[in-house]
This record gives sequence, C-alpha cells and structure tokens, in this order.
Amino acid sequence: MASTSMTVTKGRRRRKGSLLRSLRWLAFLPLASRVPTYSRLIWALALDARVPSSHKAILAGAAGYVLIGRDLIPDDISILGGIDDLAVLVLAVEIFFDGVPEEILEEKIQELEIDRDSFRRDMNQVRRLTPAPVRKLIRRLPEAFDAAGRLVNQTRVGPRVRSWISKEETFA
Repeated sequence: MASTSMTVTKGRRRRKGSLLRSLRWLAFLPLASRVPTYSRLIWALALDARVPSSHKAILAGAAGYVLIGRDLIPDDISILGGIDDLAVLVLAVEIFFDGVPEEILEEKIQELEIDRDSFRRDMNQVRRLTPAPVRKLIRRLPEAFDAAGRLVNQTRVGPRVRSWISKEETFA
C-alpha cells in the first residue's frame, strides 16, 4: 500500500514539474512579437567581424539542426516536435549574445534603436527558461570550437580536409 501512495506522489511531482516547465514556455510567448527585431540584431552582430567566430558557429550549428530536420523529438509529435527546435535556437541565441563583447552589443542595440531595458528583460526571461546545468554545459561549446580550431591549425589538417572535400591535390 505504501508503494502505491509513493508512486502516486512521484507521478504528481512529475506532472507538477512538467506543468511548471510548460508555464515557463508560455511566458516566452510575449517575446515572440520582438523576434523580428532581435533577428535583425543577431544578423547585424553575425556580420560584425569583431564578434568571435566560435559564437557565430553556435548559431550556424543551431540553424543547421533546424534546417536538416534530424530532431531529438520528431516533428510528427504535436507540440513537442517543435519545442526541441525552439529550445536549440533559444540556447544558441543565448550563448551567442553571451559571447558578444558588451560594447559591440550596446552599439548595435543603439544603432537598431532597440529598447535596451526590454532587451535585458527579455534575455533574463530566456535565461530563466534554461536549466542552469544545461546553460553551464552549453556555454563551454565556444571554448571547444576555439580549441578544435587551434588543433586544426597546429596539425595542418585544414588544407588536407579542404582538398579531400573539393577533390583537389595539395603539394605540401
């Protein structure tokens, strides 16, 4: 009898936790009206040579994930199928903004006439949606990209890979 009551309690906790996560995602909806503005900001920053390439790679990876269509949760599953794409994009954008030097971010916000307070509020709201352990893990990706880039440069693998991809011969 005790195990049945314990199972019911665990089931209620799980439902309560998933309900809270769903409510957090619903809180994200008002931000959706500002997506075009923030997309322009992201585009302007991605084109800026002063923004680290490793953070631009995060955006490219997220775009690839969404465009290729190989999902963690198939899109056939209603609602959940699109949430994984949204989660990947939100995390990528959060990491991208974290990697942009503050003075460049402020410059672009001012240039595009974006309300600075609304932007900060929205970014804080997005950060609250992401579990801390996930944020901590994903924030290490740019460092991993930088390390991989240094390794490729040190080992001179880059020209070999490019020639292999393009089927050209190199004379090194």
